[in-house]
Amino acid sequence: MQKAENPEEKVGKEFEHGAEARGGTVVIAHPLGFCAGVERAITTVERALEAHGPPVYVRGEIVHSSHVVARLERRGARFVDSERDVPRGAVCILSAHGVAPRVRSEARRRGLRVIDATCPLVAKVHAEVRRYAEAGRTIVLIGQESHDEVVGTRAEAPERTHVVADESEIDALPLAADEPIAYAVQTTLGVDETAGLIEHLEQRFHDVVGPARDDICYATQNRQAALKSIAASCDVVLVAGARNSSNSNRLVDVATRLGTPGHLVPDAPELRPEWLRGARVVGLTAGASAPQSLVDAILDRLASLGFDSVRDHVHSSETVTFRPPSVVV
Repeated sequence: MQKAENPEEKVGKEFEHGAEARGGTVVIAHPLGFCAGVERAITTVERALEAHGPPVYVRGEIVHSSHVVARLERRGARFVDSERDVPRGAVCILSAHGVAPRVRSEARRRGLRVIDATCPLVAKVHAEVRRYAEAGRTIVLIGQESHDEVVGTRAEAPERTHVVADESEIDALPLAADEPIAYAVQTTLGVDETAGLIEHLEQRFHDVVGPARDDICYATQNRQAALKSIAASCDVVLVAGARNSSNSNRLVDVATRLGTPGHLVPDAPELRPEWLRGARVVGLTAGASAPQSLVDAILDRLASLGFDSVRDHVHSSETVTFRPPSVVV
C-alpha cells in the first residue's frame, strides 16, 4: 500500500514557493463554511417565504450569522426573541439550535403554524437526554450554559441535568461517586477538549454511560481537522464567523493551541492589518454558519493588504445532506 503523503509537509512546500513567487499567500482549509444543518435551516426559511409569503417569523437567529439574518430579513423574514412575539396563527420557524419543550407548548397554545428547522444532529442529542432521564440517570451536559443549543437541550430534563464546561465544574458537581451518570455533548464543541472532559467524568464517577459515538458533529470535526492540517505551516490563521458562533470560536482555539495566532473575523472590515505584520502565509477557514460571501470579502481584504496568492487545501470532502422539513403548515 502506498504511503499517504503528509498534508502538512505538502502544504508547507506549496506555501513557501507561493510566498517567494507572489508575495503573501493565503491558504484556504477545506471543508469550511456552511454545514448540512445550516443549509437545511436557511432553505427552510426560504421555502417558507415562497410558500406563505412574507412575513414569516423565526424564533431567534436561524443560524449564528448576522449576514444570513440580514439577507433573510430583506426577503421578508422577521426574527423574534420569543414565540410570544409571533402574532397568533402566524408561521413560526424554530432555529437550527433547537428549543425547549415549553417553547413548542406555548407555540401550540398560541395557534402558531410551527416549522421545525432544528438540526437533526441537535435533535438527536435532545432525544438522548430524554432517554437517559427516563432511565433514571443524572445527566451531565458538556457545553456552554448560555448557548442556545444547550439551553434547549437542558430543558428536556432540567431537574436531572447539570451543565459543565471544564474539569473544575465536573469536580464541583454535588453528586456522589456512585451516582448513575449519563453524559451528552453540545455538538459544536472541540473534539480534543470534549474527549478530555469525558475522560475526567469517567474518573470522577463509577457508573457513566454516553452515546454510542461522539456527539460532536461531523462538520465541527472536519473543519477542525482541516485547520490542524495547515496550522503549522501558517504564520496566522483567520476564522470567518460570528462572535456568538461556538464552532467558529473553537476554530480560533484550535489554531492557538497549535501555536499559531488565530483571530475571529465577523466581517471583512474587522480584519486588522497588524494581525498580519511579519506574516507570509495566512490560513483561512470559516465556521459552519459563515456564508461564502464573507469568505470572499475577507479574501478581497487580504488581497488589498498584499496577500494575493490563494491556494486551496482540501483535507476532506463532505457529502452529508439533510432533507428540509415540510413548510406546508
